[in-house]
Amino acid sequence: VQLVESGGGLVRAGGSLRLSCAASGTNRGDRAIGWFRQAPGKEREELSCIGSSDGSTYYADSVKGRFTISSDNAKNTVYLQMNNLKPEDTAVYYCNAIPWVYDYWGQGTQVTVSS
Repeated sequence: VQLVESGGGLVRAGGSLRLSCAASGTNRGDRAIGWFRQAPGKEREELSCIGSSDGSTYYADSVKGRFTISSDNAKNTVYLQMNNLKPEDTAVYYCNAIPWVYDYWGQGTQVTVSS
């Protein structure tokens, strides 16, 4: 499975972005998919995940109420809608299976939030 992130960019504080995580190579099957981010000098942080069968979701406290994860199984794509972005959301955002798989890490997509 190859996971490709897209949708990042530069946005002002309070703005919104929608990230996409497209899976190719094979259907992701019954794996949950999660979004992670890593800012310079900080550890990778798991932000959100969505189950493949029941669509159950999880959000870290840092993004709860601002970010929404969703899935389009027909397109094999998972989205992360990010609203009310803050400068501290600046990071490279990645998607991966839950639990994460080393070979699934992609290049990520850069999100930069200006104040």
